[in-house]
Amino acid sequence: MTYALDSSAMIAYLRGEPGADVVRLLLRDPDNICYAHAINLCEVYYDFARGADAATARAAIQDLITHGVVPREDLDAAFWQRAGDHKALHRRVSLADCPCIALAQRVNGELVTGDHHEFDALVPLGLCRIRFIR
Repeated sequence: MTYALDSSAMIAYLRGEPGADVVRLLLRDPDNICYAHAINLCEVYYDFARGADAATARAAIQDLITHGVVPREDLDAAFWQRAGDHKALHRRVSLADCPCIALAQRVNGELVTGDHHEFDALVPLGLCRIRFIR
């Protein structure tokens, strides 16, 4: 199965928060591919840099990659326009989460998140499959 992890899922995994076990199982399954867009990795990075320092942030990103997160840097015109369209149409979704939606669509994967407040309203729209970790 193919997944696109948003920052909330990756932070939960790294910090051992509720839902970390769901992310851990996805990463451990050799049949899965777990992607993360660079913008979402940036969110993880700044969360750890803000809470500690740059070295801790780099270590967090390396931990994700070591455990199977595959970084994606898609930013061609079709991709960023699709992400922009999501933001224009779904104002409650953060701009940083829009590339995650676009990535899930591009790889025909399931978006993995802990953010009900942003994604609950998108579930019935069928933009992509969404898995909530908590």
